[in-house]
Amino acid sequence: MLTRLTRRLLKNANRLRVPAIASSVQRARLTYLSDEKFISLRDAIRQVRREKVPGDFIEYGIALGGSAIYIASELDDDRHFHGYDVFGMIPSPTEEDDEKSKARYDTIRSGRSKGIGGDTYYGYQGDLFDKVSTSFMDFGVPVDGARIVFHKGLFEDTVHFHPKSRIALAHLDCDWYDPVKLCLERTVEVLSPGGLMILDDYNDYGGCRTATDKFLAGRADCRLVRTLPHAVVQRI
Repeated sequence: MLTRLTRRLLKNANRLRVPAIASSVQRARLTYLSDEKFISLRDAIRQVRREKVPGDFIEYGIALGGSAIYIASELDDDRHFHGYDVFGMIPSPTEEDDEKSKARYDTIRSGRSKGIGGDTYYGYQGDLFDKVSTSFMDFGVPVDGARIVFHKGLFEDTVHFHPKSRIALAHLDCDWYDPVKLCLERTVEVLSPGGLMILDDYNDYGGCRTATDKFLAGRADCRLVRTLPHAVVQRI
């Protein structure tokens, strides 16, 4: 009984720590992120701001836009937000991914996936790009093509950075091995020292964990800061 009460108190305490706009996108059923992940994301943004890490904010895998809306709402005047997504059905996992990932994709592909709170799963919505853009507008962070920019398409086609680009924070919410590997490798080349990459699916899908662990094994200039509630990697 005491344990149950303690858990309830901790949950209520976390609720109070969740940023207001994050709570709003949760209520609007625009995100799968838990309270704990939003709190960790908030702390990461505060860290790069406190340490004056230069660069833009990035999200790979926007889905319904909830976490991206929160990240974009936290932009300083000298930063931009870039969001990358196919805005449709996600690509399939590969042999590098675990059985859980493949089973999840089979559910999605078969049309049996359920959306948040009983809504239509976002990958089945043909006008997803427009819906997400409207949600950004509704939350006061319009996609203007300058300060806030969307890049529609496969990551291998859209994730390209000018050598002088700088990134302070990247939120990787792209599930499988191949996209996580690609985004890590292309992002780190323009990630500022002290910059952070957050792996949302590190504890959920084996391919994300494998890609992240392999990446870290080959990079002396990056370190794993924490693995809960998601993985956070910092460029040294």
